[in-house]
Amino acid sequence: MRWALVKVCVAVTTMVVVAFAVPLGLVIKEMARDRAFSNAERQAAAIAPALSITTDRDQLERVVASAGSDDGMAVHIPASDGAKAVDIGRQRAAAKDIATTRSIGRASTTEVSGGSTLLQPTALSSGEIAVVEVYVPESEVSNGVGTAWAVLAAVGVALIVGSVAVADRLGVRMVQPAQRLVEGAHELGEGKLGARVPEEGPNELRLAAVAFNSMADQVVQLLANERELAADLSHRLRTPLTVLRLNTASLGDGPAAEQTRAAVAQLEREVDTIIRTAREAKPQTAATVIGAGCDASEVVRERMDFWSALAEDEGRKVRVAGVDRPVRIPVARADLVAALDALLGNVFRHTPEGTAFAVDVHNSEDAVIVLVSDAGPGIVDPEAAMARGKGSGSDGSTGLGLDIVRRLAESTGGDVRIGSSVLGGTEVRIWIQLDGRAPVRRGHRGSVRRRRRGVGASRV
Repeated sequence: MRWALVKVCVAVTTMVVVAFAVPLGLVIKEMARDRAFSNAERQAAAIAPALSITTDRDQLERVVASAGSDDGMAVHIPASDGAKAVDIGRQRAAAKDIATTRSIGRASTTEVSGGSTLLQPTALSSGEIAVVEVYVPESEVSNGVGTAWAVLAAVGVALIVGSVAVADRLGVRMVQPAQRLVEGAHELGEGKLGARVPEEGPNELRLAAVAFNSMADQVVQLLANERELAADLSHRLRTPLTVLRLNTASLGDGPAAEQTRAAVAQLEREVDTIIRTAREAKPQTAATVIGAGCDASEVVRERMDFWSALAEDEGRKVRVAGVDRPVRIPVARADLVAALDALLGNVFRHTPEGTAFAVDVHNSEDAVIVLVSDAGPGIVDPEAAMARGKGSGSDGSTGLGLDIVRRLAESTGGDVRIGSSVLGGTEVRIWIQLDGRAPVRRGHRGSVRRRRRGVGASRV
């Protein structure tokens, strides 16, 4: 905006300077020419009285010399009554031009080498017409024109430079508030909720700054309300969890009882984590640190041990593959546990009893793929299933499970795909990137499939 304003001012000022300077320069040139020929006319008029009295050569030469223009003035007297023609001074004009002036009886100018000449007819006492020739050199015609043009050019350049300076100051006054508004928007987008912009500058930008600050205040208030709401809702779960924990004490011993108590304890820990996170003043926006993470094989084995008991009760066949050796991934253990529980919970929630399911882990040098597949009816609209908050419409479905899985994969630069499994139902493929490269975009299906075929060739 700043440079655009400067360019506009330069263009407008240049056009104004040209519009006034060019005609003024031509007028100055014409005035200098008129001044030179006016001087020549005065010199010719000074000879006229002498010509009206005498035509004697000696006397006329003295008159011409007294006029101070003996080299630039000539007098041409025609022959009459047996007297010869008299020519005094240096003749520069052509004879025909002199004859023409004498015949028409009116002053005229003609171009000669090095300048121009003024031919002034004057009547003699004998009735003949003499012609006074005054030489006007080109230097006299252009005398002072160059200086005047230089002054005009300097004034024009000064006007243009001044307009640039004024436009630059105006541009700074307009651009700086806009830049501060952009910086404030970037800071707010980066999570700096205290970002505000000064309410100054032109009226439009000042109003924009007021609107931005108001919006930022609203964002802070909304986030605070959301945190409080999440904390309050999570805190309400403490009472039923306490009842469940007390009831598990009466279950006695046994694998089922231990698994129930472990599940209640884990649920209490998750609720406490939600409450602490919601109460924090700053949202957790730090990216996953490459190198920190967990053993995917160990987590899969542990979660499958938990879900296998319920699978046995419902008559489901379970298969686990690829977990016979450690597989390190840059994902926090709690996040991977939450993702696996969300997928396995969907299997139990949305497929009938007796439906088989499987979990496979595929490892390569740059990525790990976790496959959760089942023999259920499948998902009709995978895109809608991946959309956050869109559940299946049944009781207990919030539509957040697959979103948790997607965010876990994308935090490493990976992705999630939903397709058909070899069991005949749904297959959820979690692509976890190991080398920290840029995230795989969901629209680039071809490149994802090619890389996954490479991973599939190195199963463990």
